[in-house]
Amino acid sequence: MRIDKFLWSIRYFKTRNIATVACKKGHVRVNEKVVKPSRDVYPLDKIIVRKNQINYQLTVLDTPKSRVGAKLVDIYRKDTTPKEAFEHDELLQYSRDYYRKKGIGRPTKKDRREIDGYLDNDDSEE
Repeated sequence: MRIDKFLWSIRYFKTRNIATVACKKGHVRVNEKVVKPSRDVYPLDKIIVRKNQINYQLTVLDTPKSRVGAKLVDIYRKDTTPKEAFEHDELLQYSRDYYRKKGIGRPTKKDRREIDGYLDNDDSEE
């Protein structure tokens, strides 16, 4: 089975086209080598998929005939992703939440006080 079809059928990507694009961009590795979307996958292959700044590591156990339900995914792959990858993602999420998003409007009174306090501290240092 092709790698793009395999990743789609075990629900790592929502569509097969997205899986194909990920392979073309070099986000998918099989046995430590960047692969094209047409590369065949066999049992015991080690796959690394970079998705949402996390390197998911899987081992192929079997190939499904078609897309499988979410409960049946573990029959076809073994997830060996280290927990540190998910912890790093949580830290990135906290750092993203701190900053205001662009286009959400004018600063609130609290935001304005923090900006003024920051600017006042900079002036006193000079």
